[in-house]
Amino acid sequence: MRTFVTCALAFTLALVLCLGLGFISGDGTMLGVRTGMAMGGAKSAQVLGQDSSDCPCRPEKVPQYFQTSPELWAGPTATGRAPFMAQTRTFATGTGVTYVPNAPLQTDVPIVGSDGGSIFDLMAYLSPYMPSPGFGVQEYPLPEGAEIIQLQMLSRHGSRYPTTGSNVVNLGDRIAAAAAAAAAGADKLRFKGALEFLNDWKYQLGAEILVPKGRQELFDSGVLHNYMYSQLVNPNSKIIVRTTARHDRMLKSAEYFMAGFFGLEWTRNATIEVIIEENHFNNSLAGYLNCPNSNKIRGGSKDATAWIGTYLQNASDRFAAMVDGYEWTLDDTYAAQTMCPYETVAYGFSRFCDLFTYEEWVGFGYSVDLSFYGDYSFGSPTGRAVGIGYQQEVLARLKNHTLGYSGSQINITLDNNAETFPLNQSVYLDFSHDTNIISILTAFGLKQFAGPLDPSTYPGEHNFTVSHLTPFGARLDIEIIRTPKPLAADRSSYLGSGKPGETKYVHFVLNQRTIPLGLSFPECDASRVDGWCEFGTFLQVQEKMPGLARFDYACFGDFPIGPTAAYANGAPP
Repeated sequence: MRTFVTCALAFTLALVLCLGLGFISGDGTMLGVRTGMAMGGAKSAQVLGQDSSDCPCRPEKVPQYFQTSPELWAGPTATGRAPFMAQTRTFATGTGVTYVPNAPLQTDVPIVGSDGGSIFDLMAYLSPYMPSPGFGVQEYPLPEGAEIIQLQMLSRHGSRYPTTGSNVVNLGDRIAAAAAAAAAGADKLRFKGALEFLNDWKYQLGAEILVPKGRQELFDSGVLHNYMYSQLVNPNSKIIVRTTARHDRMLKSAEYFMAGFFGLEWTRNATIEVIIEENHFNNSLAGYLNCPNSNKIRGGSKDATAWIGTYLQNASDRFAAMVDGYEWTLDDTYAAQTMCPYETVAYGFSRFCDLFTYEEWVGFGYSVDLSFYGDYSFGSPTGRAVGIGYQQEVLARLKNHTLGYSGSQINITLDNNAETFPLNQSVYLDFSHDTNIISILTAFGLKQFAGPLDPSTYPGEHNFTVSHLTPFGARLDIEIIRTPKPLAADRSSYLGSGKPGETKYVHFVLNQRTIPLGLSFPECDASRVDGWCEFGTFLQVQEKMPGLARFDYACFGDFPIGPTAAYANGAPP
C-alpha cells in the first residue's frame, strides 16, 4: 500500500511540474496562450513568450488563419438588453393569440392577403431564415442509381443585432435627445395613439453580433445539412471550413453550424480557417473589400430612396400627427419599420411591427430589393466582379486544382496551398455576408434574377426578391451528382442503349429550393424539369464568367458611374 501511495505522489508531482513548465516562462512570468485547432486533429496553441521548453505539454503554434480563440478581429460585440418576452409581449386584448410563423418569434400583425405567409418573409435581408418558396421548377428526389458525390455550401451568418451606424441606432439617438431636451425644459415631448409606447421606450439593442435566433438558425442549418449530406464526410478525417474575420458573428456562425452538423466535439472533424476581412485584403468571402469602385456604386440605394418616398409617405404623415415636441420625418418612419425585424429577432417580438399595414411591408421588402439589385447585382457595374473570386474557387475545386493566379480578389497565399485550399474534400463549407452572396449569384451569371426593377411602382412577384435569396442564415448548396447513364430532361428514365455511360450533373439549391440552371444558361437545357446542368456543360459556361466580370476594370477602372438602368449585366458597359 505504501508503495502505491509513493508512486501516486510521484506521478502527481511530475504532472504538476510538467503543467507548470507549460504555463511559466523562463523568467517566472505567466505565458499568454492563444488556442485554436491545427491540421491533423490535435489541439494546438500559439504561445506568447519564450518558446524554449522540452515539456511535451506545451501547445504547438497555430497559423494565424486557423486561430479561432481568442479572435483577432472580433469587431463590435455589444450584447444589448436581454429578451423578456413572457413579461413584455403584447397582443390583442381578449384573444390571447399570437401568430408564430418562425418560432420563437411572434407578431399579432394581420396577414390578410399574404397567402398564408407573414410579414417575416417581407423583411428582405432582415428576414429570419425560412425556405424560399421556389424558383420555377419542382423538386425531385435522386433517381435510382444516382448519388451525390460532392457538396459546396455557401452560407450567410444568422440573425444579428444592427450594425454600427444603422438607421435604427440614429432613431434611438434622436428620440433620446428629444427626451433629454424636454426634461431640461424645452418643448414637451409626447407620443400619442399607436406611438404612445415610445414615451417609455428606449433603444437598447446590441451591435453586430448574433442574437439567440441567429445562433439557432445556424445550428439548425448544421443539423439539416447533417441529415442531408453527412455520409459525404469521413468521420475519421478533418475538413477545412472557411469564414471571415472582422465580425464576431462570422466565426460564431461557422461554429454553431459545426456544432449542429458534428456535435459539440466538432473540433475533431473540422478546422476553421479565418480569412482576414479588411480593406484592400483579398478575400473571396468579402469580395467588395478589394474592389474600390464597389464602394462608389449607390444606384440601388438611390432607387430605394425614391421608392421609400412613394410607399411610406402616408405612414410618415400618419405618425407625424401623433407626436408633439419632435419633428417626425420620413427617415424616422423607415427606421421605425426597420426596427421591427431587429427587435423581433432580439426580443422575440416588437411593437414597431404593427405600426404598418401589410401593403407597407410589401413596400419595405421591395425597397431592399431595389437597393441590393442596383448596388450589388446585375444593376451594378461591379456586381459580377465582387463575386467572381468565389466563382473561381468553386470551379477550381470542381477541376481539382489550386489557384496560383486568378485576376480577381481571391487570397492567392491561401488558395495556392493545398493545406488551406484542400482539393480532397467531398464537403466544402464557407460562410459569407448577404451582399457578397448576391454578387456571387451574379458572378455565376444566374440571369433569371436579372431585372430591371422599377423604383416608381411595385411590380408584383419578381425573381429578385432578397427575402428569398439572402435572409438571415441563407445557404446555397451546390451538389455534384453522378448517374449511371444520362438522365432524360423530363426525368422519365435514363436514356437507352447507345448513349454514353456514367454522367455527372450540377444542382444549385438556394434556401432548400432548386435554381433551374437552364433558365439562365440555354446550354444547360431549359426543358430540364429538375433544373440540373450536365457537369461538362456547366464548366464550359462558367469558364466565360471571369471575362464577363472584367474584374480589373470594374473594380479599379475609371469610368462614369450611371444609374441602375444603365446596367443590365452586372459589369461595366
